[in-house]
Amino acid sequence: MSLAATTVLARPDAPLARRNPVAKLGAGLLLSFCLIATLDPVAPAVALAVELAALPLFGVRVAALGRRAAPLLLAVLGILTTLVLFGGERSGRVLVDIGPIVVTTGVLASALALSLRLVAIALPGLIIFATIDPTDLADALVQNLKAPARFAIGSLAAFRLVPLLGAEWRMLTLARRARGVDAGHNPVAAIRLFASSMFALLVGAIRRGTRLATAMDARGFDAGTPRSVARPQRFVLADAALLVAGALVGATAIGISVALGTFTPLLA
Repeated sequence: MSLAATTVLARPDAPLARRNPVAKLGAGLLLSFCLIATLDPVAPAVALAVELAALPLFGVRVAALGRRAAPLLLAVLGILTTLVLFGGERSGRVLVDIGPIVVTTGVLASALALSLRLVAIALPGLIIFATIDPTDLADALVQNLKAPARFAIGSLAAFRLVPLLGAEWRMLTLARRARGVDAGHNPVAAIRLFASSMFALLVGAIRRGTRLATAMDARGFDAGTPRSVARPQRFVLADAALLVAGALVGATAIGISVALGTFTPLLA
């Protein structure tokens, strides 16, 4: 079973990797909310530069982060290509004119701005979750944010089971291949086989979740008595400073965009 989705990629002794999980999560959300407010490329470019510069402070290696961010980069590349080829706005100078494909400076700038914005908004989450142990996050939610223990522990259990979906998908694929069930080069059969495999995976996930919920209730995870703390999560002054820093980075990026005259509010 692969645990890549839940493995901590950061050095535990890095300055920002040691911070409280709630503080790291809050700083990332504050920065992302600031970037959502604008559509221009300057603010996300500034934020993205700061995020990449902060990687050593989080103890995250660029190569490891790149592997985890590969699906995001592929999705952004697909969005960029779709907007460039099929975008409605064709203002500016024509760069490429090949039959029905017309690429102008206006549509290219809009596509690049949106792609840069998506990366800048999503990258903080990738960096933060690469430095957070799921158990520490659940403990911090209960201790620092006073989240219900049932919700926090249930979310932790679900997060721990995510890698099992990939392992079960591979097992289903190999089992059907061993039985001679193969779509071959027929696209319709491939879609039907994919749909049936997804349904089988969903049924297995529901059954496993039901058994897990019953087992957790049997062990008293939903008891009304106060729970003891095995791993204290302290929220200190440095954690508050990290929250302020996240808001300041977002505000600075917006401020630079306004100063350069490129600020384009989302709700104009």
